Amino acid sequence: HEASLPPRLPTPPTPNLNPPAMAFVSTTFFAPRSLVRSSICGARLAAASATPRPTISMDNSPAVPFLPKPKGLDESMPGYAGFDPFGFSSFMNIKFLQEAEIKHGRVCMLATLGVLVSEQYTFPFYSGAPKLARAIHDWGVGQGCMVQLLFWVCMFEAIVGVPAVVQMVSLDSPRKPGEYAFDPLGLGKTPEAFAKNQGIELINGRLAMIGIGGL
Repeated sequence: HEASLPPRLPTPPTPNLNPPAMAFVSTTFFAPRSLVRSSICGARLAAASATPRPTISMDNSPAVPFLPKPKGLDESMPGYAGFDPFGFSSFMNIKFLQEAEIKHGRVCMLATLGVLVSEQYTFPFYSGAPKLARAIHDWGVGQGCMVQLLFWVCMFEAIVGVPAVVQMVSLDSPRKPGEYAFDPLGLGKTPEAFAKNQGIELINGRLAMIGIGGL
């Protein structure tokens, strides 16, 4: 006997799909997000809320981005960082401020070097001096050598420092802030080298001002 085959099921009718509806489905669910329509039959769809990203304006300080750029500082100045949170440059002589920063930086660089060296080495005629910086300072005051040093520093300041301050306060002075024509190693022979070493000196001076405060 021949094996009986199961009855064939009827083929289901092909659904009559509406071309506009298929176009809507394909463009809505399968199209890239950039091509999804923003409205249906005139009704505007609510767009997904995007998380706002913080932006830094070009008018903000490069050193403190949440503060405005100081108006009294010029970007062409040596060592410019846009750092003036208290706004001194807006009401004080900018040349005097530059002179003060350079001077304090130089003093602090010498002071930092002196603190570190004095704890490792002293001259033979100071063989009885202690090693730590504060102790050797008090010892020098008691011996009188620090008093002599203070006297000569005050004399130098009166002869050189006071006229320099007067020149900076006077706006018609041709001298640049911190410039004393002292370059025994010839580090500023060319304008490019001079400008480069100006920035290096300011950066190291700022670091020394912070460092000597910690020491």
